[in-house]
Amino acid sequence: MGDVKVDDDAILKSFLAEVGEVERDNEVVRILSCFKLNPFEHLNLSFDSSTDDVKRQYRKISLMVHPDKCKHPQAQEAFGALAKAQQLLLNDQERDYILTQVQAAKEELKMKRKKQLKKDTASKIKSLVDEGKHEQIYEQSEEFQKELKLKVREILTDQEWRRRKMAMRISEEEGRLKKDEEEQKEIRKKKREHEEQWEGTRENRVSSWRDFMKAGKKAKKGETRPPKLKTEDPNKSYVQRPVKKG
Repeated sequence: MGDVKVDDDAILKSFLAEVGEVERDNEVVRILSCFKLNPFEHLNLSFDSSTDDVKRQYRKISLMVHPDKCKHPQAQEAFGALAKAQQLLLNDQERDYILTQVQAAKEELKMKRKKQLKKDTASKIKSLVDEGKHEQIYEQSEEFQKELKLKVREILTDQEWRRRKMAMRISEEEGRLKKDEEEQKEIRKKKREHEEQWEGTRENRVSSWRDFMKAGKKAKKGETRPPKLKTEDPNKSYVQRPVKKG
């Protein structure tokens, strides 16, 4: 009987270990399925969480999905996503940017609710009687938090798309400027090479011109000179034919 009890304990421990591993795997899947632009989702935190909450939650979840403790093939990827989420939320500038989008999402949902209340007289009266308490309760409700999460996704996606489009335009403009600069460099290079080549043949050109001028002054014997115009011919149409000497 004692042996049977030991076996039961072993089976129980094995079962608990399997359950623990399943939970780790599920956490990896959850992290990797989160909206990539919202680090609060990766850490499974609400938007009003403090930096201490971020650090505490990171320590808790990171132990679950750490590659040394979790056998899931994508544990390393999930662990990296978790670390990046913590880094973003501990960066004041990044955190403020995300919270600004969260506030914008809240304002949109509030405006939407006001329009709905105008159509629903009973809800409008209840809201006035409760002096705003009804709205506060609604904002803390699961329904509102779900809508807020989706709206934040929508706004962050839109902002990211705008950012990428702007980055693309900047990249295209930089590419165009770089191409123009390279073309100008090529033009200047060819001009410089032409000037250097022209300057390099200067002596030959000068020498050839001097030889030509010397040859023109000394006509060889028996050589026919070019015809000359008669000065007394007003139309300068008469030319003296060359006469051979000797």
